[in-house]
Amino acid sequence: MNPFQRILVPVDGSETSKKALDAAVQLARAMGGQIRVMHAIDELMYVSGYEYTADLLGAARTWAREALDEAMVTVKAAGVACDSQLIDELGPRLGESVARVARDWKADLIVVGTHGRRGFNRLVLGSGAEQIIRLAPAPVMVIRPDDAI
Repeated sequence: MNPFQRILVPVDGSETSKKALDAAVQLARAMGGQIRVMHAIDELMYVSGYEYTADLLGAARTWAREALDEAMVTVKAAGVACDSQLIDELGPRLGESVARVARDWKADLIVVGTHGRRGFNRLVLGSGAEQIIRLAPAPVMVIRPDDAI
């Protein structure tokens, strides 16, 4: 039996997210696996001043659904079985949400893109990939941006 039958891919519409999805598709095709794409609305990403606004969260939900739909089209066009999951609850951080989905879905592998932030930006924004690696109940494959050293 192939080890990576259930591949979880967090997507956010970024170029590194798309690269991670492409890598997951190649692996799923080679292993005869399936993919679940997911997006978690991370409350820290959608703070306006110190308050949430209904318009901002509505836009975040629309954008998340579009990112998931685009990812689903990509995976299905490659002939790989795929479904999606939107985590639309404020509170858990990205790594916690990904870990929960991976556990519940019994993922064999998580493939995630990293933006490669360093220094102050990493300190302030945190590293989503790092959170996922720390909390993941399955192996994690990290795909770096083209300009990473």
